[in-house]
Amino acid sequence: MTTLFALLSIAMYLISMFVLMGRLFHKDGPNKTVALSLAAVGTVVHILYLADAIMGVPGQNMSITNVLSLVAWLITVSMLISITLLPNVMLLPGVLGFAALSVTAVFIIPAEHIMHIELQPGLLIHISLSLFAYGTLVIAFLYALQMSYITHRLKQKEAAFIYSTMPPLTLVEGILFKLLLVGTCLLIIAQISGFIFLDNMFSKLYAHKTLLSLAATAIYILLLVGQRMWGWRGKQVIGLTVLGLALLSMAYFGSRFVREILL
Repeated sequence: MTTLFALLSIAMYLISMFVLMGRLFHKDGPNKTVALSLAAVGTVVHILYLADAIMGVPGQNMSITNVLSLVAWLITVSMLISITLLPNVMLLPGVLGFAALSVTAVFIIPAEHIMHIELQPGLLIHISLSLFAYGTLVIAFLYALQMSYITHRLKQKEAAFIYSTMPPLTLVEGILFKLLLVGTCLLIIAQISGFIFLDNMFSKLYAHKTLLSLAATAIYILLLVGQRMWGWRGKQVIGLTVLGLALLSMAYFGSRFVREILL
């Protein structure tokens, strides 16, 4: 049954992705009802598969592939909910493709990182906040890429693009900074919870993670301050968003990828 869940979620995500991509830049847009319905089914079977992958062992298997897939699920669900409020489907194909790849990774790469979160409520708070912060900042990164793409195409003054279903640049920019603010606040709270509930934040095993995540936080704070005080836009915002996410990804997954996958 778990294999069926994995294959079904991959299939639903990929079919939905191709439905969206087929008419993504058409003035009438893709068939959102079909695409979103398929994607919603994909998220249901995805979380059922993940629940077994994470909870089907003594403790919890928080391997790098399981955590990445959980982040992908959170991002996908968030995007599907937001799409009912915002006229924006441009980002969904990439999100759905990443979700399909994350399920595939869990399915074909046997990685383990057993934890007993039920014995440490503080650890559960720290992990939950970290996952939500990372997922929010990944979505902000996607909006930064979209902002860059829309800006480039508008400069080309392409009529087919101008009259397509793309959202206004000002709307995308506004959402981007709201996501950066929320993600940064969650990241700061997650780090505070780590210092409160964990006693090994600067141990040999975790010091690099702590320092990289603090550096990423500093980048995001600088970005928000720069936008607020000096009106930063465009390349400055996109560059700092990419740098912040790169540092945070290295903090969360860098050493774990070496330990759990390469070794």
